[in-house]
Amino acid sequence: MSPPARTIDEPIVIAGHLTSIRWRRSQRARRVALKIDPQAGGIVITLPPRGSRRAGLALLRGHEAWVADRLAALPALTTIAPGGTIPIFGEPHVIVQDAAHRGAPVIGSSKILVSGQPEFLARRVRDALHALATERFSDQARDKAKRIGVTPNHIRVKDTKSRWGSCTAEGILMFSWRLIMAPDFVQDYVIAHEVAHLRYMNHAPEFWRLTERLTPHRAPAMTWLSVQGPGLLRIV
Repeated sequence: MSPPARTIDEPIVIAGHLTSIRWRRSQRARRVALKIDPQAGGIVITLPPRGSRRAGLALLRGHEAWVADRLAALPALTTIAPGGTIPIFGEPHVIVQDAAHRGAPVIGSSKILVSGQPEFLARRVRDALHALATERFSDQARDKAKRIGVTPNHIRVKDTKSRWGSCTAEGILMFSWRLIMAPDFVQDYVIAHEVAHLRYMNHAPEFWRLTERLTPHRAPAMTWLSVQGPGLLRIV
């Protein structure tokens, strides 16, 4: 197994605005790579083992207009706080803090009821959504896997920054808990996509045919994630 990527953050000015670069050096990288981190609202530059900072900066400056446009297009941060609103299954839910409530947060049709002190509210809401996502995604993934005669070795739900889902060669499926905030049809597509990878670890035509056997929502879900997905990563 390759060692984990090392990261270093530094400030930088792009098109007159202060932002940050997260430098990553990865043993798996084959070339310098540039991307936007929607969650942090900054830039990520990945260097291969012998890649130089100069090469990374040259790539950034060569794409500075693109980077500036992408950063400017990021949605505003949404804070999980009393009275705030976040989506669940694509529908807005108001966060209601109630000191008299006891136990875990209760997710209703239009609100999330949370007890406890304000400083712990965001964590409690995230934990509740993580638990809901784990139960829902696990059930749906196993159901779809059964339909095509495969079995995932494990299903994990995490807070990822760049992928809504993934499948390893060992048959481990991973989904972002933030996907629980997306509409049902989007969840259905992402789960189908990753389950199809249990059969085909590529994006060949056979893979896409299998994905479309498992879900009818490929095109609208991909469009939704492209347009609305960054907003889910901006909820903190």
